[in-house]
Parts: sequence; structure tokens; C-alpha cells
Amino acid sequence: MILKKRVIFLLLGIFAVMLFVSGCGKANIGYFDGERIMKESPQLQSLVAEGNGKLADLQKQAADLSQQKDTMSEDDFKKAQTEQQTQISAVRQQYSAELKQKVDVAVEEISKNKKLDSVVDNEGDQKVVIQGGTDITDEVIQKLQ
Repeated sequence: MILKKRVIFLLLGIFAVMLFVSGCGKANIGYFDGERIMKESPQLQSLVAEGNGKLADLQKQAADLSQQKDTMSEDDFKKAQTEQQTQISAVRQQYSAELKQKVDVAVEEISKNKKLDSVVDNEGDQKVVIQGGTDITDEVIQKLQ
């Protein structure tokens, strides 16, 4: 019985030492500046330009529709206007999702390579990481060339 207790305490001690040595509880956090990535990544800039072009076309169609209001019934005009707004909203969502997906893929790959436990967007005035952490902004921009 005494031998059993000693073995258990010995195993618990070894386990505690292993946790201490392995750095358990120490997170490796990465961060990036999303605003800077949007400004400096050619791939994201071209995607934004493409999306803005499609939005401009849809807004021109909406303006043309407004000019045709007098030739349409009230119900037809409202339906067409709602359809235009739906299309504009869909394009915005599509391009926002594409931008986010491209950044997420780059961040995930860098995160795996650097063995980061967590990565946060640390842009603007609302900094999440104030001290420490690994800045991966330049690497994300490089991936999105």
C-alpha cells in the first residue's frame, strides 16, 4: 500500500515537471495589421478594384432604373429597385467573403509554419496585442502578392 502511494506521488511529480519544462500555459500569439494588408497587398487591391467595378456597374443600372421610373408601374419599379439592392448587397458580400478567405488562408499557413497558437487582427486604435506576440503582417502581405 505504501509502495503504491509512493509510485503515484512519483508519477504525479514527473508529470508536474514535464508540464513545467514543456512551457504549458504559455501561448504563442501572432497578430497582423489588416488595414496595412489591405493597402499593401496587390492581390487584395485588384480584388477590391474588381468588386468596386461591379458595384459601379450595378449603381449605374440603379440610376438608369430611376430614370425609367415614369415608364413603369409603382409595383414594377419597387420590385426592380429591390432586385437591384439585392444584387448590390450580394456583390458586396461576395467580395467581402473572398477577401476574408484569402487573408484567412494566408494567415492559417503562416500560423502553422510558425507554430502559433492564436492569431488576431491587431489593426487601428483597438489593439488586441499590446506587448509581445509575433507580428506576421509582412509575411501575410508577401503571401498575397
